[in-house]
Amino acid sequence: MRHEQDYSQITQMPQTTSDVASESDESKGLSAATAKDAESTKIPTPEPLNCLTGAAEANPRPPEPFHSGYVAIVGLPNVGKSTLLNRLLGTHLAAVAPRPQTTRHRLLGILNGPGHQAVFFDTPGLLDPKYALQQHMKREIDLALNDADLVLLVLDASRPVEDVAFFSGLVAGRRAVVALNKVDLVKEKKDLLPAVERLAGAGFADVFMVSALIGGGIEELKVAIVERLPEGQPFYAPDAIADRPERFFVAEFIREAVFNLYGEEIPYSTAVVIEEFKERPGRKDYVRANIYVERDSQKAIIIGRDGRALKRVGTEARRNIEGFLGRPVFLELWVKVAEAWRKDERFIRENVYGRE
Repeated sequence: MRHEQDYSQITQMPQTTSDVASESDESKGLSAATAKDAESTKIPTPEPLNCLTGAAEANPRPPEPFHSGYVAIVGLPNVGKSTLLNRLLGTHLAAVAPRPQTTRHRLLGILNGPGHQAVFFDTPGLLDPKYALQQHMKREIDLALNDADLVLLVLDASRPVEDVAFFSGLVAGRRAVVALNKVDLVKEKKDLLPAVERLAGAGFADVFMVSALIGGGIEELKVAIVERLPEGQPFYAPDAIADRPERFFVAEFIREAVFNLYGEEIPYSTAVVIEEFKERPGRKDYVRANIYVERDSQKAIIIGRDGRALKRVGTEARRNIEGFLGRPVFLELWVKVAEAWRKDERFIRENVYGRE
């Protein structure tokens, strides 16, 4: 509850004619000098004071409200959710690849600014789970939606907007903002109007056209998100950008490199586990990681002839790891086989969702 100080001003009341007429003869006999001295003793009107510092404050104002809350970023696979999160935060936090279902975790990223803190959840693409790993991915989406104060629904503007009823049901009872992403791929912007009209007809009144890749429309989207967050206190320190340890992001950058460098089923059969992470002041940090695949044939592909393919993975991953950590890294990679690990509940709990 805010308490406002009521500052009374002390003023000297002017004398009336009747007051002067009733003065005694002794009072009338005051010399001009004495009258001048009396005039100089008038009590000045004080300025309003800041009740905390005691400093004069011409126009005291109540503090601006602080907006904070959780924002779930949801959408179909490969619509640019992770790229959008990185753009909103202004840093490379989430793994990004041109393939669908790169994201496996409910990744938290924090946007701090004057008067606000928006806590984003990047989520896996919406899917109908077929095996244990995908069931965990679906659970990550559900957890993000349950915790959200606001839903940021991301759609691909370069594709026809379908299943509007499904999206409407997904966010039912929640505040939502729609980001039509990849508008840079649409030559005629008027072609976006039917999608906007369909969304509006389904109850999505707040639709923003953005390009996460080149940054178009991002600032307007940020403002809209912050305005729709509830008033409250920040959840994290003002310099925080994530809630996971560094070794989690190191594993994600290695997995991102695999997604970017290999085709077919290889990336989806890959899990990365950090076995050792040592900070060494005055020397390069030491990281040893295992890349798990499901078959021996996949292991041979990951390593490549004379280890060249694996070396490319290490080079790309190390560049992003060093950019994220802000210090040099010695990265050691090993490739191992864990047969059918995507269907192995124990492996998934211990190495994908339970180990950071």
